[in-house]
Amino acid sequence: MPNEPDSIDDTLARLREHQYFANRELATALFLALKMQRPLFLEGEPGVGKTELAKAAAGLCGTTLLRLQCYEGLDTASALYEWDYPRQIMALRLAEASGETPSNDSLYRGEFLLKRPLLQALLPDPSNANARRVLLIDEIDRADEPFEAFLLELLSDFQVSIPEYDTVRATHPPLVVMTSNRTREVHDALKRRCLYQWIGYPARDVELEIVAARAPEASRDLQARAVGFVHELRTLDLFKAPGVAETIDWCRALAALSVSELDPQSVRDTLGVLLKYQDDLARMDADTLAQCLSAARS
Repeated sequence: MPNEPDSIDDTLARLREHQYFANRELATALFLALKMQRPLFLEGEPGVGKTELAKAAAGLCGTTLLRLQCYEGLDTASALYEWDYPRQIMALRLAEASGETPSNDSLYRGEFLLKRPLLQALLPDPSNANARRVLLIDEIDRADEPFEAFLLELLSDFQVSIPEYDTVRATHPPLVVMTSNRTREVHDALKRRCLYQWIGYPARDVELEIVAARAPEASRDLQARAVGFVHELRTLDLFKAPGVAETIDWCRALAALSVSELDPQSVRDTLGVLLKYQDDLARMDADTLAQCLSAARS
């Protein structure tokens, strides 16, 4: 496909252009997913960049990202398609008013088809017909097992049959990125269909690069100390350690408050940006705070 990377090094470089700082293993997985036309299954803690990779991949492919947010009870009407019944009824009444007898074919045309993300992924991008579509199926672990089975069938041949309409086949198989926060185990059959990659917390120097790109309003010194503080936080026995997204938000919050240097008061005032559970906040006594601040300065 045009505009797609031709090597792992090119993938790394192109992702960086979209402010995504992947390691070589992740860049290899993305490159192979494009070349082998296989879905990419990403697992990891919330906030480590799984969703952001799909956004960067869409930019890399020169297309807009299609996103399907999963939840319990997700069905085909929300994920694949449904008919625009109000418009069909209006067309039926207009036909009857003019003395016509509408046929099924006239009522089940493409103009009455409401295309959801899974169906859109099989169709060309209206703004760039030569680009591969990129579909993010976010938090697949929140969907039900029947939806997993339906998804497995759809991904096997990238086509779907719509009663009263037609069979829709992908001209170019889309890049499908699935993410999971491991709230439950996803069925082995679906994972076997995919290339798998675990995304962990980045190394300190890599996270500093990410923060510098995403929160440039904070000074370089503040960025470095904030990243050091967060890395020390992650060594504690917290219910939910802060992800990279929280580090970025924290740097933005500190910059918005005109904080130039981390001190106990500024940290205490803004801990709610990093920690989202009361038990974790309660753990941050004076000694723990001093420990994290010491690590931030090292």
